[in-house]
Amino acid sequence: MAMLGYVWQRFLYMIVLSLVLSVVVFAIIQLPPGDYLTTYITRLMIEGRGEEDQAIIDSLRKQYGLDLPIHMQYLKWVWGLVRGDLGRSFFWDRPIKDLLGERLPLTIMISTSTLIFTYIIAIPIGVYSATHQYSIFDYVFTVIGFLGVGAPNFLLALILMFLLYELFGFSVGGIFSPEFRAAVWSWAKVMDMLKHLVVPLVIIGTSGTCGLIRVMRANLLDELRKPYVTTARAKGLTERKLLTKYPMRVAINPILSTIGWALPGIFSGSAIVSMVLLLPTVGPLLLEALRSQDFYVAGSILMILTLLTMIGTFISDILLAWADPRVRFG
Repeated sequence: MAMLGYVWQRFLYMIVLSLVLSVVVFAIIQLPPGDYLTTYITRLMIEGRGEEDQAIIDSLRKQYGLDLPIHMQYLKWVWGLVRGDLGRSFFWDRPIKDLLGERLPLTIMISTSTLIFTYIIAIPIGVYSATHQYSIFDYVFTVIGFLGVGAPNFLLALILMFLLYELFGFSVGGIFSPEFRAAVWSWAKVMDMLKHLVVPLVIIGTSGTCGLIRVMRANLLDELRKPYVTTARAKGLTERKLLTKYPMRVAINPILSTIGWALPGIFSGSAIVSMVLLLPTVGPLLLEALRSQDFYVAGSILMILTLLTMIGTFISDILLAWADPRVRFG
């Protein structure tokens, strides 16, 4: 019953916070002066076509609700999100669902692969570094960890692009080699795509992997020094059983508390790395929408990221309550 009450409480918090954040997101996309239609009208005026296209401008304002008061625009926008109607892009003149549908498969594939890569590599290395403190490999992983956390992903992408092209003549820009971009799908094209996706996976996953290594190492070292570990050793528990049954369960809590944050990352991908590597993911689409003041696209993506953050946090809370009874009992 305690677990059920905790889950219900967190769910109500998520609903209320999502409503509040929808107002914040709408306010953020409305803060910059002007909008895409204002820019469009200005361009028509400069070209001397403002009067003849006035009917088109008026119909566009009515279609997108820009002639309504600001609170009515908000309600119309939220109602559209609830119904699954994300609206139509000004800049691309296409339904936003179609724009996202083209980019989501690649974004989800890259981000999910990166997430799996991060946890598979980080947790075992973090455990090894903690249980072999001050060994040669611990120092090596520490140096690599600091470099990985400190080096920006886009800088690493530029360095790898340069080295791979100079040493092997391999261009990692985009997801296909030039000869496969217009080719029909085949096994060779799939293998070419997978070959191009290895570099983004390593680049995007480096920072997260190195950060998790440091977190896992520090937390596990802290647990291994506590009296209950000494008592368990005195009772004759093997090191493997002792490690997996007690200290690791507690040390992994900070990682469980942030695993839900990966949901918005899976949706958006790494925007800057995607731009450097010319990857058609959702991140560059958001940046272009913000730059062009296409607020329906920007608002929809930001709201989806907000909802995914809320859902991810909710999942993290449940995982923490399941793994650590102290959480659900307050």
